[in-house]
Amino acid sequence: MCGILAVLGIADHSQAKRSRIIELSRRLRHRGPDWSGLYYHQDNYLAHQRLAIVDPASGDQPLYNEDKTVVVTVNGEIYNHKELREKLKSHVFRTGSDCEVIAHLYEEYGEEFVNMLDGMFSFVLLDTRDNSFIAARDAIGITPLYMGWGLDGSTWFASEMKALSDDCEQFTTFLPGHIYSSKNGGLRRWYNPPWYTEQIPSAPYEPLVLRRAFEKAVVKRLMTDVPFGVLLSGGLDSSLVASVASRYLADSAAAQWGNQLHTFCVGLKGSPDLKAAREVADYLGTRHHEFHFEVQEGIDALEEVIYHVETYDVTTIRASTPMFLMSRKIKSLGVKMVISGEGSDEIFGGYLYFHKAPNKEELHEETCRKIKALHLYDCLRANKSTSAWGVEARVPFLDKEFINVAMGIDPEWKMIKPDLKRIEKWILRNAFDDEEKPYLPKHILYRQKEQFSDGVGYSWIDGLKDHANQQVTDAMLANASFVYPENTPTTKEGYYYRSIFERFFPKNAARSTVPGGPSVACSTAKAVEWDAAWSKNLDPSGRAALGVHVAAYDDEANAATAINSSPTKE
Repeated sequence: MCGILAVLGIADHSQAKRSRIIELSRRLRHRGPDWSGLYYHQDNYLAHQRLAIVDPASGDQPLYNEDKTVVVTVNGEIYNHKELREKLKSHVFRTGSDCEVIAHLYEEYGEEFVNMLDGMFSFVLLDTRDNSFIAARDAIGITPLYMGWGLDGSTWFASEMKALSDDCEQFTTFLPGHIYSSKNGGLRRWYNPPWYTEQIPSAPYEPLVLRRAFEKAVVKRLMTDVPFGVLLSGGLDSSLVASVASRYLADSAAAQWGNQLHTFCVGLKGSPDLKAAREVADYLGTRHHEFHFEVQEGIDALEEVIYHVETYDVTTIRASTPMFLMSRKIKSLGVKMVISGEGSDEIFGGYLYFHKAPNKEELHEETCRKIKALHLYDCLRANKSTSAWGVEARVPFLDKEFINVAMGIDPEWKMIKPDLKRIEKWILRNAFDDEEKPYLPKHILYRQKEQFSDGVGYSWIDGLKDHANQQVTDAMLANASFVYPENTPTTKEGYYYRSIFERFFPKNAARSTVPGGPSVACSTAKAVEWDAAWSKNLDPSGRAALGVHVAAYDDEANAATAINSSPTKE
């Protein structure tokens, strides 16, 4: 994963301004520690901090077309770049970088080429022939991107808020699946899949079609010229990623790093995830790396986590912290890319609160809402927690083609039906339930959903709450609506995170990038209406799904816990 910064239409052409842009770009160096690039033309700057994954030797950025009239700075991976090069045989490529196709596609097709890209990306492209520019973000928002405006009329884009928040008068999150064009003015959506309208699909459930679509998505993401591994929690999603990756590794480009897959897990000693992950790793024959952390180590890292992840959302911070600690360990082993299981719960209704979905229509609409919000939660967490240490996270469940297949299935098949022994994500489990060539042991394939910050050890969340209670007084919480009138925290934990965030990002625009609203077990606010009891138990932990989770909160005091947090996978 890389870091990009673009400043376009700047009024100040002094050396001091150039130095300032270099300084701001340096704030993104954790994302791309391998090389730095800067391009200047008239009143425009394109800066890049590179994490070299594909073509490490010659793929430095910014990248150009043949005569260098089109310049692009990119964060991401284009998995179908070889196929796209076949459409561009009249063009001369300077590097083996997967991202170079963007400059040539623009030359060939104009602004309408973005939908041709299969991958995760955020980019800014400058056409020096007329001094116009475009910026675009991938379909789901796997890679982060922010957009800002300076008092001098300049337009800014950056991978992280910290690179533009001090110098922009106003800034916001760049919407996923959108393109900004200086020629046409404003944002427009380039990603228009059938599910986006939330109309109820009716395609039949074909297990093998679903299985093959996911296998294809995983194999795509084995495109790498550097060592890689899989994040393995022992839950269904990460276990399927590891199983498919290990099955196809030998025939992929990634085999240059050996035929034994590396897997990684983090948790408190004795946590549910560590035990399950070890069992899966042994079954698959991976080279497994198990990392432990103490509650105090996580607490000590909170300020750094909030600075890097750029949120005060309670659930995101709970889950980001162990991922942040694990990523540092992974990088120390020389690994620069990992494949992870984010997105499955949103697509298949995998969170435990989906047990209460009243009908298939509401279930489908909720999955659509969850996918549309991923860029604010799980994608943000997975990307920034790993990028903090120069590690790239890839997410096959969020493959465009796979999402189209999975979201086209009649949602009746996603409904949780205990009488038919259909637990959450049954259609995915069943698709990989192969008696002849098993992907996973049965009890792992049918293991109950465990949210990440629960799975690393239940005492992690309890420890965070205890620490926050020591830092925030009753009087501070009572006055929270005056101190923080927007997205007012309703618990001491939420107040504590908010106070740290405000120190790093004090502007109104920054706090507005974090959404709010009630949530139970990672639901959206709308889904809280499914069960009247949930309004008294607004906690994003999976244990808040009373009567569903096997380790649900059973103490009345715990059940009364209210957290001002929006939905995200933990």
